[in-house]
Amino acid sequence: MPHKFAEVKPRNFDPMSIPGLSNKAREAVKDVFEAMSDWRTEVAEDSERNTKRVIEKMAVAAAALGWPEQIVEAARVQMQSITELQINTMDHMADAWEEQLKMPNPMNSSPSAMLSKLKGLPSFGSTVANPLEFWMQSAQQWQKFWTDVMTSSWSQGVPATGRRPSAGT
Repeated sequence: MPHKFAEVKPRNFDPMSIPGLSNKAREAVKDVFEAMSDWRTEVAEDSERNTKRVIEKMAVAAAALGWPEQIVEAARVQMQSITELQINTMDHMADAWEEQLKMPNPMNSSPSAMLSKLKGLPSFGSTVANPLEFWMQSAQQWQKFWTDVMTSSWSQGVPATGRRPSAGT
């Protein structure tokens, strides 16, 4: 079942309601949030479309190679995880801006808390906060998956090529 990234709830923050900002600053902040929102929507829609296209081609190729459907499913899950990571990062950035702007006097408030939040990575629930660790964990999961597939194939007498060994082999 396809993942609907674009269906994630929209942000409710209205930068036009920020007290104490000049009209120029208010308009600039509005433009930032609109640009981030547009970018987020485009990432979600592009990812959904491209993931579908790539997965369809992977499914055809995997079937032609005799590979199990789990390979395509694992690739789909990995692609969705990457998109979720990107969208969560964008949301994290918007959250940092929102928090700073909601302060009693956002123009005179120290930006250190905002900088600290922006320099740190968001918590991604089940994913890890360290990018290197995230990619290492992904690689380990992919390696485990392939090991399981190969073990399963060989235990059924089907090598990774998907062809059963001939009687003389």
